[in-house]
Amino acid sequence: MSVLEITKDNFKSEVTESSKPVLIDFWAVWCGPCKMIAPVIDEVAEEYGEDVKFCKVNIDEEMDLAQQFGIRSIPTLVLFKGGEAVETSVGVVGKADIIKLINS
Repeated sequence: MSVLEITKDNFKSEVTESSKPVLIDFWAVWCGPCKMIAPVIDEVAEEYGEDVKFCKVNIDEEMDLAQQFGIRSIPTLVLFKGGEAVETSVGVVGKADIIKLINS
């Protein structure tokens, strides 16, 4: 299960129009905590397989998307269901917290 890179060009097709829940990791290359949470997200993505879509948004490359969702610090995880942002988690969280976010 790979994590999909989201841009303003594919946001609508991959997130808004997705029939399954989408978890987006808002991150940046220079962000230490983002590097810490990435392998945890990959592990959760492996466990969920095709049931949940896991995506990343590089806030330096996609400033408009970061602004649109009010991203003020990273890493920020945003869960989308039915095309709407329904849950948000800011900062480094553990695997159990990510699973709890997805199942909310």
